[in-house]
Amino acid sequence: MGRNAKLDQILMAQKQKLILETGFRVFSEHTIESVAMTDIAKEAGIGIATLYRYYRTKPKLVLAVSVYAWKNYVKARRAAASQNQEVHACARDEFEYYLDSFIDLYRNHRNILRFNQFFNVYLQNEKISSEEIGPYTDFILKLKQRFLAICQRGEQDGTMKNELPADQIFSITLHLMLAAVTRYAVGLVYNEGINPEEELLVQKRLLLKEFAVMPEQE
Repeated sequence: MGRNAKLDQILMAQKQKLILETGFRVFSEHTIESVAMTDIAKEAGIGIATLYRYYRTKPKLVLAVSVYAWKNYVKARRAAASQNQEVHACARDEFEYYLDSFIDLYRNHRNILRFNQFFNVYLQNEKISSEEIGPYTDFILKLKQRFLAICQRGEQDGTMKNELPADQIFSITLHLMLAAVTRYAVGLVYNEGINPEEELLVQKRLLLKEFAVMPEQE
């Protein structure tokens, strides 16, 4: 009896999902440098040869885990917005929703932020080719394109300021918000008595004031 190609594809997809979920869990609990491929195989309950059939090198696995984690978060965030029937009446509302996503990461998904911190350190320390990092770069580019669409809509409805290029606004907001929520998530703070959520909300309001036309200004 011949092999069932469709079943084989399903089993391969399930095995790949297991590897990625295991990698994300282990990498986010420890540092990426401290975790070996053999650790991932052991935690996933598979042989090391099987792991290497899916990901030939550790950098390929790390990049795949990063894209997998972020794509899942974005997908879940959109699904929640759709289920709650959230309506963005103007570009400013979309921009605020974008900023709120970072605060949601801090409140509900600190494991992603811990992984992201370890991921950034790993990228700095390892010599990873542009070809290997391509899928992650493509994901960031897609996020940027969505953000540029918000700015374009804001230009049309008058709810976003145009004092800086849209790609620069994307860079500023991404780096400021992601850096802040990551530091709070991993405990890199100067004063243990601070309230991280209060500070994040202040940063959000400042960015809204800087780049969006607020209702009283319209």
